Amino acid sequence: MAEIFVFALLSPHQVLKASSPLLAMHIPDGFLSLPISLLTWVIAIGLIALALQRVQRDLKERAVPLMGVCAAFIFAAQMINFPIPGGTSGHLLGGTLAGVLLGPWAGALVMTVVFIVQATLFQDGGLTVLGANILNMGLIGTFAGYYLYKAVRSVIGFNTWRGMATGAAIAAWVSVVVASLVCAVQLGLSETVPLQVAIPAMLIWHVLIGIGEAMITLIALSYIWRTRPDLLYDPPHQRVSSPRSLLPR
Repeated sequence: MAEIFVFALLSPHQVLKASSPLLAMHIPDGFLSLPISLLTWVIAIGLIALALQRVQRDLKERAVPLMGVCAAFIFAAQMINFPIPGGTSGHLLGGTLAGVLLGPWAGALVMTVVFIVQATLFQDGGLTVLGANILNMGLIGTFAGYYLYKAVRSVIGFNTWRGMATGAAIAAWVSVVVASLVCAVQLGLSETVPLQVAIPAMLIWHVLIGIGEAMITLIALSYIWRTRPDLLYDPPHQRVSSPRSLLPR
């Protein structure tokens, strides 16, 4: 996710006048129209409510500490920025990583908590557009990232590191690119930035940032694969004889 602080200080009118605006995934207050903001809130709340229902129904107590550790790790990892040409920087989103470790439902709750803390305590993104930020950076990566990862892993080799690594890397990269595209569309439909400007401005950098997301995701998963593969939501069967997960499907 690009962290471009100049963007957060500009008004929508100033962004429109900029010859080459730099856009960030953390949307500030005032950058989305009321209909778009309400729509993203409805979608985000609906998915979160469904996730709460699924997790409360099926969650096992042993999984609660794992959710807390995952949330803490993703929150801390997001503080580490890597430079991107042009004076911008990126950091881990973590949606795909949360999905791989916890499954899509518990992973969605973890990402929601992370972005709520960021918005309320660190003013990283606006409160009125928190629904959009949770949807873009958390829920898209968790749900879409997990199911894409699972599909790729099943094709290449479900019980092999090659299958898992390929699936996770592709899903992590795609989740960042798709999230940036959705964010650009939201800004364009809100008439904050023209669509023909927002889409390429977001995609160009996030294609690169997605590579960093994939690398960090693989580093974290490779350690877990070697040491505690049973903690994965979909552990390799030949290495794990216990039930494949502590968390609900």
